[in-house]
Amino acid sequence: MSSAATARAGAPASPGRRSTLRRLLRHRSGAVGLVLSTLFVALAVVGPWLAPYDPARQDYTAISQGISAAHWLGTDNFGRDILSRILAGARYSIGIGVSATVLGALVGGAWGLWSGWAGGWLDALSMRLVDVLLAFPGILLAIALITLTGPGVGPVIFASSIFGVPIFARVVRGSVLGTKERAFVEAARGLGAPGRRIVLRHLVPSIVAPILVYASLRSGVTLLVASGLSFLGLGVQPPAPEWGAMLSSAQLYLSVHGIMAFAPGVTITVAVLAFNLLGDGLRDVLDPTLG
Repeated sequence: MSSAATARAGAPASPGRRSTLRRLLRHRSGAVGLVLSTLFVALAVVGPWLAPYDPARQDYTAISQGISAAHWLGTDNFGRDILSRILAGARYSIGIGVSATVLGALVGGAWGLWSGWAGGWLDALSMRLVDVLLAFPGILLAIALITLTGPGVGPVIFASSIFGVPIFARVVRGSVLGTKERAFVEAARGLGAPGRRIVLRHLVPSIVAPILVYASLRSGVTLLVASGLSFLGLGVQPPAPEWGAMLSSAQLYLSVHGIMAFAPGVTITVAVLAFNLLGDGLRDVLDPTLG
């Protein structure tokens, strides 16, 4: 019997994607998170085309208007339709949050996979570097990077992804350390399977579930960091309708026109909650000790 066949025989069967999706849909909070997260991601794609008005068009005859039939969420201090800016801003806020999380997961996942497989002094040295990065608060590290690169969409994605890299590296390394000692991996090694084949066929599938779970949870955190950078004036710059930048512009009008801050604030809150619920649901569904 070949090493590949032996390894496959010893490896635990993973649930298919359809089965995982069905279980997630039966998970109450996970299903809510999936629906809301999908909705927000869809808004990031089609939001600008759904906007009833040009989100950048200023109308000085409709400054700071309240909720009405013409403007469902009112207008801001420049007469711009707030609903249109929320819809168009999903491309910035959700796009940055998801892109930064994916970038952090790819870099951190590759780092943790290499470190866990290498082992020995290389693994120890790698994890000490991870400890150094984890010693810096994420938002402060992102601010430091932004001051070096300057504001903008690209720098915000880069800065927001960096602070997630060491955490993804630790999550993936832990999964690799647990999997590479399993019987089916030892069998593949004993039968002479090359290291690259073992990594691709056995270790990489073992890290998919923890990466999916943590990426879902991390998307909400990354969205908050990106919005915080824009709120501080270090992220996406006005007049772009990014939700954090909208909050920053609204802080002077809280007492006289609260909808300016309420609309983007609630949108950010719901988006973060959606990703957290999705992550919790995925964790329960993909946890092999449950069900």
